[in-house]
Amino acid sequence: MENKNIHSNKPSKKLDQKRYRPFRISKDISLGVFQLELPEGWAIHNVFNEDLLTRYNKPQFKEQYMEPALLPIDINKKEEYKVEEVQKHRK
Repeated sequence: MENKNIHSNKPSKKLDQKRYRPFRISKDISLGVFQLELPEGWAIHNVFNEDLLTRYNKPQFKEQYMEPALLPIDINKKEEYKVEEVQKHRK
C-alpha cells in the first residue's frame, strides 16, 4: 500500500516510508477497488483504489528480503516502538 494519502506523525514526508507492508485483500469490491485487512488501531478506511496498491513480489534472493516495518504502539496518544534488541555500534 502506497503512503500517498496517509498522514503519519513523522516530521517530514521524506522521512516516512514510501510503502507500508503487504496487506491481504479481503474483498474485491468493484473494478479496481479493494478492501484490505488492516491491523487494529489504524484509523483509516480499509477500501483503496488499485492506484494506491502495489503488487507484492517475493524476493528472489535473500539480500533483497527486508523485514516489514514495525507498527507503532499507541501509548498515551504517542507512538512508541517495542525494542527487540540493542546492537553494538560497528566501526
